[in-house]
Amino acid sequence: MELSEFFSENKKVALAFSGGADSAYLLYAAKAAGADVRAYYVKSVFQPQFELEDAKRLAVELTADMRILEADVLALQTVADNPGDRCYHCKKLIFHTIAEAAREDGYTVLLDGTNASDEEGDRPGMRALRELSVRSPLRECGLTKEKIRGLSKEAGLFTWSKPAYACLATRIPTGEPITKKKLSATEAAEDYLFSLGFTDFRVRRLGESARLQFPAEQFGKVLENREEIVMELKQYYNAVLLDMEARG
Repeated sequence: MELSEFFSENKKVALAFSGGADSAYLLYAAKAAGADVRAYYVKSVFQPQFELEDAKRLAVELTADMRILEADVLALQTVADNPGDRCYHCKKLIFHTIAEAAREDGYTVLLDGTNASDEEGDRPGMRALRELSVRSPLRECGLTKEKIRGLSKEAGLFTWSKPAYACLATRIPTGEPITKKKLSATEAAEDYLFSLGFTDFRVRRLGESARLQFPAEQFGKVLENREEIVMELKQYYNAVLLDMEARG
């Protein structure tokens, strides 16, 4: 099935919109096919501010209707306690929030940006998608991450080269309780590294330390900026550690 066929069969849809490459292309494709589509962005402490700004920017560029919702993810103990299935409980809350808002707005078909490269074993939140009958057109149409990036580039979407970005909660080890303070430290540290020009990195929490993961080609730049990085990040962590296993 082609995306155009999917949207000819599903002319009125709600889209769980993150501002990432996959949901961005899906929003573009829905608009291009003439579907009545409304994007829903759920703001929570797990999403950094730049993701919301990217989502708003793309919605403006595509003249797409976007609604911003809020969810208190840490109000759920099954999320705040950070168990192994945290992602399932979080996704269920996020998509339930979107589904309720979408129904209020008259949209009964809910979509997400899962693509054909996303293995179910790597996406514990997929159980929540099944339970809430969320459709994944990119996956259904066999579109891989690489293909979506290529099509996004052709379409002129600025998200075509945007690195995949897992939520801030993934920086905290499973089993360690998640707090707003820990999430704020992660976001501030990563914002600073973005400002220095680093890309596709992670600042992971290790006790009270920051464990920095960078692609191998950025190690030189890390060492050049070592003193500044340590000084900045020690506002939030007791120690700053560099993981010598390159982020692949």
